[in-house]
Amino acid sequence: MFSPKDTHTVLKRLTALFLFVGALWLIQAFNSASNYALNRAFGLIPRDLTGLDGVLGMPFLHVSYEHLISNTAPLVMMGALLAATATRALVRVNTIIVVLGGVLVWLLGSHARHIGASGLIFGWFGFLVARGLVDRSPVTLASSAAIAVIYGSMVWGVLPGQEGISWEAHLFGCFAGVVAALVVRSHVHAPRMRNVEKW
Repeated sequence: MFSPKDTHTVLKRLTALFLFVGALWLIQAFNSASNYALNRAFGLIPRDLTGLDGVLGMPFLHVSYEHLISNTAPLVMMGALLAATATRALVRVNTIIVVLGGVLVWLLGSHARHIGASGLIFGWFGFLVARGLVDRSPVTLASSAAIAVIYGSMVWGVLPGQEGISWEAHLFGCFAGVVAALVVRSHVHAPRMRNVEKW
């Protein structure tokens, strides 16, 4: 079972997750009301210095409410798994996903304005799946299996295909998540066998 300290940490992370998702909806409301001025100002434009700030801005921006709705469920689902089973270096994990994934899109992506939290979602997907294989604890393996079963079809999103979809953000976000799982090696913050007496 969760210790009181573990429970407190999970609740803090869940609170941060819902504040983040809430902020995305507030930003979308302002963006929509301003005829999507934020997308024009802070969208990521590959190999364009004026679009470099989109490395950090891209995850907060969406092209429509439908776009944000499609991203909200996986953000909550994977974010909740991260909150319950994440390493103690979650800030580093997210930094690697956002910065490395975004920089690769800026360097190698097609010339368009890239926006949306799907790069972050694919980063979490890559991290959760790869971390299970790297850490091999029952908790991380179980979360990897759950994500693979529920969102396994996401892997097709890293391939060129549907027009208007930033497959580059998906591909490089997923790659950055795998890198984060390999680079950030820390204990899973979840109940483990260390608290159980052996007979």
